[in-house]
Amino acid sequence: MAKLKGSCHCGSVQYEIDTEITMGIVCDCSICSRKGALMAAAEPEDFTLLTGEENLTLYQFNTDVAKHYFCNKCGIYTHHYRRSDGRLGFNTGCIEGFDKDSLDEIKQVPGSTFSTV
Repeated sequence: MAKLKGSCHCGSVQYEIDTEITMGIVCDCSICSRKGALMAAAEPEDFTLLTGEENLTLYQFNTDVAKHYFCNKCGIYTHHYRRSDGRLGFNTGCIEGFDKDSLDEIKQVPGSTFSTV
C-alpha cells in the first residue's frame, strides 16, 4: 500500500491515507453534484488526521448518517464517512501529486437514490 499525503487548500487540515487509488468515484447526490469532487475510497482505519482537527467542520443532511468534512478556513471538502458502507471517501484533488489520468476506472454512483434531499 502507498502512504498518500493529503491536505485542504490552505494546509490547515493535513492527513495520510494508506491505500492505492485505482478507481475514482463520482456521485450524483445533491451534495456531491454541487461540490464536483472526484473521490476515492479507503477503510477508515487507513486514514490518519495529522493536523487540523479543530479546523474541520462537519456537515450532515437528510438522514444524518454520512459525515462530510470541510476545512472551515478555506472551505475545501477533504473527506467523508459514507453512509452506504461505512468506508471513508476522500477528495482526490487533496492528494499530493495525484493524477486522475492514472485511474483504471471512474465509477458513477447513483447517490441521489440513497436520499430524499
